Amino acid sequence: MIFDRQKTLVVIPLYNHAATVRAVVEGVLAIHDQVLVVDDGSTDFGGDTLGGLPVALLRHERNRGKGAAIMTAARQARRQGMTHILTIDADGQHDPADIPLFFRRLSEGPLTVVVGKRNFATANVPASSRFGRKFSNFWLRLQTGQSLGDTQSGFRAYPLAVLEGLRLNEIHYSFEVEVLVKAAWAGVPLADVDISVYYPPAGERISHFRGFMDNLRLTLLNTKLTMRSVAPWPHRRIVAAAGGAAKVSVLHPWRSLRLLLTENTSPAQLSFACALGVFLGAVPLIALHTIAILFASGFFRLNKVAAVSASQLCIPPLVPALCIEVGYYLRNGSFLTEISLETLGYQGLERLYEWFLGSLLLGPLLAAVVGGIIYVMASALRREKRVEA
Repeated sequence: MIFDRQKTLVVIPLYNHAATVRAVVEGVLAIHDQVLVVDDGSTDFGGDTLGGLPVALLRHERNRGKGAAIMTAARQARRQGMTHILTIDADGQHDPADIPLFFRRLSEGPLTVVVGKRNFATANVPASSRFGRKFSNFWLRLQTGQSLGDTQSGFRAYPLAVLEGLRLNEIHYSFEVEVLVKAAWAGVPLADVDISVYYPPAGERISHFRGFMDNLRLTLLNTKLTMRSVAPWPHRRIVAAAGGAAKVSVLHPWRSLRLLLTENTSPAQLSFACALGVFLGAVPLIALHTIAILFASGFFRLNKVAAVSASQLCIPPLVPALCIEVGYYLRNGSFLTEISLETLGYQGLERLYEWFLGSLLLGPLLAAVVGGIIYVMASALRREKRVEA
């Protein structure tokens, strides 16, 4: 796909911002001539203020939500032969002069979702916005392993192919979170560009973010997305993964590393992923090992397949038994020599505590050894591939 700015429709979702929407539209028209306003059931007749401007206007009879307005615009954009939409809020918070920054980034990667990172080093930024941005950024990192500087910004560029290829359910503000997470899962690149922002003084500010309901929707959405992020079945992809799905097994380390290295994973990243898997595999997280490893590897943007596969080296009985022995020695100055119903059954809680103590010493050691071996093997494979090329 080649990006053509003339096939980009600038979309302004409108809901009761009659006082500011005309100035926003005029600012956009000074930069770009393809503009659509979607009036999402406004009651202040904001759409009527646009008379005389060369801008298209669609109306929802009732307020359906920002996400619904964006999807209405996306369908209209496709009917007009567009390939992208660029959304900008109607409240005057964003500067239309920043639009070329999005065009420049899209020219480098037309299938990228580009998000404007607001400059919060400015006056009147609400504390709730600062906290909300950090909180939302954290959840994106946890759920996808990817980072953006401002996941709550409404100044964005969407390829229509992405919006059409994802299964999106949210229709309110939560749409803007859902689309980022599912796009990342689908292999779509996410990028941000630095933009300016304007916040009027608190007494003049108009916000339609409903604290209880919108936060409840975001909480429910993040719960659902987080649980889905650790589910064992693969995500639906728009951009195919290089090399296909890797079938990785600790029984075939050489073949497994060869497959993992086709996924643009470096030897260092693989070694860290395996070390993480081994360390968490050694800790007595009974019935929670895989979930913990998936969360941790996702947060640190490490290969989840490699981390989970390496953790299988710690399955009972060998590594847990070694950890218990080390923990027992730390507590008693001698090794546990009697294995019986008494020592492993009736004293189970003590053995669990010793397992934990031992894992704190043995886990990092095993992780370092396995990580080092993986790094050496992966580096050798990488050199071998370069020679073959």
